[in-house]
Amino acid sequence: MAAINTVSPSARPRVRELLPKLYLGRHRPGTKNSLTDVPGVLVHTESIKRPSTTTSHAVNTGVTTILPRRDWFNSGCYAGYFRFNGAGEMTGSHWLDETGLLNSPIILTNSFSVGACYTGVYEYAVREYKDKETGLVDWFLLPVVAETCDLFLSDIGAMAVTSDMVVRGIDQASADPVEEGNTGGGTGMMCQGFKGGTGSASRVIEGVAFGAETNYTVAALVQANYGAKRDLRFGGVPVGRLFEQEDGAAAAAAAKEEDATKAKDGSIIVVIATDAPLHPTQLQRLAKRATVGLSRVGGWGSNSSGDIFIAFSTAEQIPRAPDFSWKPTVEQKVSVVQDVTINALFEGAADATEEAIYNALVGAEDMEGPRGKIVKAVDHERLKTIMEKYL
Repeated sequence: MAAINTVSPSARPRVRELLPKLYLGRHRPGTKNSLTDVPGVLVHTESIKRPSTTTSHAVNTGVTTILPRRDWFNSGCYAGYFRFNGAGEMTGSHWLDETGLLNSPIILTNSFSVGACYTGVYEYAVREYKDKETGLVDWFLLPVVAETCDLFLSDIGAMAVTSDMVVRGIDQASADPVEEGNTGGGTGMMCQGFKGGTGSASRVIEGVAFGAETNYTVAALVQANYGAKRDLRFGGVPVGRLFEQEDGAAAAAAAKEEDATKAKDGSIIVVIATDAPLHPTQLQRLAKRATVGLSRVGGWGSNSSGDIFIAFSTAEQIPRAPDFSWKPTVEQKVSVVQDVTINALFEGAADATEEAIYNALVGAEDMEGPRGKIVKAVDHERLKTIMEKYL
């Protein structure tokens, strides 16, 4: 049976520690600079790391569980999503289009494990919310599960992720900073020619609510598994190209080998959370701004890439199942940010997405996949040496 480990935080620095002069936008990060800076949002990562043996291939995969709030079942959030390129999956998206409501955890995993994770959400919900007298279920639920493909660094056909990992993730999700790099659903992912994975960041936005000064938080979590080394940029510096120029013929040979062995470009899932009161259409617009952060790092949405972004707001608690009536009924008033004042939230979402991808890259570590294939993480010293010329 596979060894299942809850990965401890990596000792590798985050991008702000590695490159303290790098400009990452005008808004300050939250206390943890993580998705869990948004009040009420909880996250759990669980990873499977199993080396190759004489009888089995390496498995490097896992699950990231995101709870918009602890009671996600009864109290929904407004949400919206954006499909930058659609060679990927995010279940429940039709219902988000239809209602703008999120009554589910958001689960991130590998492409072949969507079914197991979908089942895991149901197993948790049945355990907690079935009728205690009859044992029957009388409610409706569409889980939200998104994926990127880790087949290059993991035996994806081993189907190693199981539904109990999701149940455990929901039970154990916490407000701790998100564990980054080779963790959770991002364990076996690659990003722009280097080891990729899970990353997160946040921004604090000054706002006004009913005449009083306040702060809002907007934060991003990425599962980064896309792109080519030649396109990688840090703060606008063409780091990937400069690496390849330094490596010369060796880089060209490695790129040729990668092109021959990598079946397709990968994907990226971005989850954006905020406590600013936004309605579903505004959240669709917020999700679109992840594209800006992605493009700054070097992503451009290839034909075979699944680039899907979801944004939700914790500001309102929308009852999942109010009493039915044929008469249109109003029993709740909701607050909404005025559209002409929304720009700083858009800006923060783009900046947080950019930094989250950097954190996934610098937090990752070298990994060996099936048949001895090794993907190297970004070399911190080389990166610092190049960036010092521009910062």
